[in-house]
Amino acid sequence: MKASDFDNRFDAGDDVTGTLDMSMARRPGLEPKRIKLNFPAWMVRSLDKEAHRLGVSRQSLIKLWLADKLRHHQEP
Repeated sequence: MKASDFDNRFDAGDDVTGTLDMSMARRPGLEPKRIKLNFPAWMVRSLDKEAHRLGVSRQSLIKLWLADKLRHHQEP
């Protein structure tokens, strides 16, 4: 398919996802980077309690809270 045909279909609101090869798709800047953090036991217990209350994993809770804090500090 020509790029112009793709653009026209997309602009018309057609579903073009079937024409894409998603096996090589990347999200720049969102590649995972593994780090190791050590927390005191009381903090892990508190994190686990809050994660359980919200129905998410400890890792997800930490990522959510950090992302929120970082967004807050990046605002002008």
